Amino acid sequence: MVAAASVVVAVGTVTGMMSAVGDGRGADEARPGATSSPRLEPLPAVPSPSPSPSVSATRPPSPTAGPKRRASPTASASRAEKKRRTAPVSTRLYRYPESRVLDWVRANPDDPRRAVIESRIAGQPAAVWFADYSPESITSRVRAVASGGAARGRTPVLVPYAIPDRDCGGHSEGGAPDLAAYDAWIDRFAAGLGGSEVIVILEPDAIAQSECLSAGRRADRFASLARAGRVLKDANPRARVYFDAGHSGWHAPAEQAALLRQAGAASAASSDGVFSNVSNFHATADEVAYGRAVLDALGGPPGLGAVIDTSRNGNGAPADGEWCDPAGRKLGRTPTLSTGEAGIDAYLWVKLPGESDGCKGTPGTFTASYAYDLAR
Repeated sequence: MVAAASVVVAVGTVTGMMSAVGDGRGADEARPGATSSPRLEPLPAVPSPSPSPSVSATRPPSPTAGPKRRASPTASASRAEKKRRTAPVSTRLYRYPESRVLDWVRANPDDPRRAVIESRIAGQPAAVWFADYSPESITSRVRAVASGGAARGRTPVLVPYAIPDRDCGGHSEGGAPDLAAYDAWIDRFAAGLGGSEVIVILEPDAIAQSECLSAGRRADRFASLARAGRVLKDANPRARVYFDAGHSGWHAPAEQAALLRQAGAASAASSDGVFSNVSNFHATADEVAYGRAVLDALGGPPGLGAVIDTSRNGNGAPADGEWCDPAGRKLGRTPTLSTGEAGIDAYLWVKLPGESDGCKGTPGTFTASYAYDLAR
């Protein structure tokens, strides 16, 4: 990817979790000299939760400048929107029991880095990506994750990532062969969502990184994304669907909001808000301010919120703008649905720490040395 995000592409065809080529050990990997785990700093704390520790059903006034938002939804709000505003929301995120980091932890019981990687990365709930175009298996794979979360009373985070012309032909190129095929794939994806709470991070980079498309193809993509949001929410009215807002170092809030509006992100029938910083490194405070500014510029019902990927932003973004496995980064705030921040619905680990952007290994490959550097 360009200066956007670095999103991985390979995906397991059975579980739906991110997978990679090879055994996950990069050529640049070296074991540390120590034979025991180092002393650890505490993971970054989240702010004190608000009195009602749940994903916000209404968005309090934002302190950022921008047009004022309507005080209440219109009388013609959809039935799905009404359910979304009244349904209780779990405050706990789901950790799906299959991932590349868990595979590494199970396969390396004697590795001196194991305790750090297991406790700080493998033990955290993270998003499940569906990045391969496999229509025949997508429903069952989505159902496995959604039903697993429902059985435990926890909220899974799912990432459909199969838009045609994905990543403008960059590291994460691929996706469905065309938009008609993508629409059918989304229908099958939605069929696996069930009826319990889920969070859907809809197509990272598909809006912010659409400049490689002609105006006509961009409009077609945006129409397909708006349709996807409607299909997902019609299939499961308790699904919360978030649209791509890039990140604070990319487009200006008003510019990004204009694109989001064209893709249906201001419509309660399609959207619960926006996500930012996926696979990137910008500081949480910057993303909070950016998310609020985008929402203010976007308009739409007052329930729209923002979610932020905090998986690798503990040190903020590199000064040189490097996005591909940059050195010196560390884990950010732990995943939570109780941020204590007005208009910010969640801090999520969308990008699984330790999975390469494409420079330390094949995109999606788990590299223990990279994970260890982030975790310690």
